[in-house]
Amino acid sequence: MKKIICTLALLCALTVGAFGQDFQMNGTVLVKYRGNAANVTIPAGVTAIGENAFRGCTSLTSITIPSGVTVIGENAFNGCTSLTSITIPSGVTAIGGNPFGGNLTSITVDNRNSAYSSVEGVLFNKDRTVIVAYPAGKQERTYTIPSSVTSIGNGAFINCGSLTSITIPTSVTSIGDYSFSRCNSLTSVTIPTSVTTIEDYVFAGCESLISITIPSSVTSIGSSAFSGCTSLTGVTIPSGVTVIGVSAFRRCTSLTSITIPASVTTIEDFAFYRCESLISITIPSGVTSIGEGAFYRCRSLTNVTIPASVTTIGNGAFIGCTSLTSITIPSSVTSIGRAAFSNCDNLKTVTLSRRATIGKDAFPSTARITYSD
Repeated sequence: MKKIICTLALLCALTVGAFGQDFQMNGTVLVKYRGNAANVTIPAGVTAIGENAFRGCTSLTSITIPSGVTVIGENAFNGCTSLTSITIPSGVTAIGGNPFGGNLTSITVDNRNSAYSSVEGVLFNKDRTVIVAYPAGKQERTYTIPSSVTSIGNGAFINCGSLTSITIPTSVTSIGDYSFSRCNSLTSVTIPTSVTTIEDYVFAGCESLISITIPSSVTSIGSSAFSGCTSLTGVTIPSGVTVIGVSAFRRCTSLTSITIPASVTTIEDFAFYRCESLISITIPSGVTSIGEGAFYRCRSLTNVTIPASVTTIGNGAFIGCTSLTSITIPSSVTSIGRAAFSNCDNLKTVTLSRRATIGKDAFPSTARITYSD
């Protein structure tokens, strides 16, 4: 991505040419298409298509890209809902993330291109070790990623609403940010043991995802990795995971149980925000801090075990957990954040140390405080 940005910056320094009023240019970079034609031919002399250049051009049905174009920026054709196919010319050597969102069903690459290739309408790098983009408009229900692939690019399957099943081969070691985000028909995924990190937003918004197998090789779960997976009912986090990222399971409203291994040291902010079906949680003895809003409005949560390793409970960590009736906070906790247990309407008994610093409105006014020392 840095290479793409640097290339665009260099091209933007070039002299502005006469490319027509529909094409907003910066040097030879097409910054924005301002027309509303159905069929567009990008003028010869354009060397780069900037980020978001055609974004939201809903009337666009076909695009001809000249061979002199070397860069296609991030989200360049995102939201072009009438565009169903595109041909990548021979000169393109850099393509940004999620470039072809919408109803695209096929991507074709000129066979003279030295950087990219296509197979059955799917975009790969030249040697097919990286899957770059699977067209969101393809109607196939299942897809098997070729065994040559070692990396799934950022946003490679984003918005692929027809796919219910994806087979990831053991050759894959890297799955990029947003890779399967908003694949709304995807019901189950098995991640191979060759993968060690679940990156940010990988499965965010996969509303039909019922089950996910996270292998023992995984050591971290990124920010919002499963955010909005509203059908997900249970998750087992493997013993090697040390970090559960910010908003990792945010709004997983059907999640009733989750196993957090002893290897986890931090539960980040909003990690289980509005997991409204979560009944009980045992926080392992390795955790030292519970982040802001970590269990915000987990209103079915009836039981929480906080270990003696925890020193900090963040602002609003358990706000709105209306099924909690009692909580014991160990003497190791020295800081309880503002509104940490606010709006826990049925919380009647709280046990904690006198040494703890308590933020404003940390507990409901009706709760009885008992000190352990």
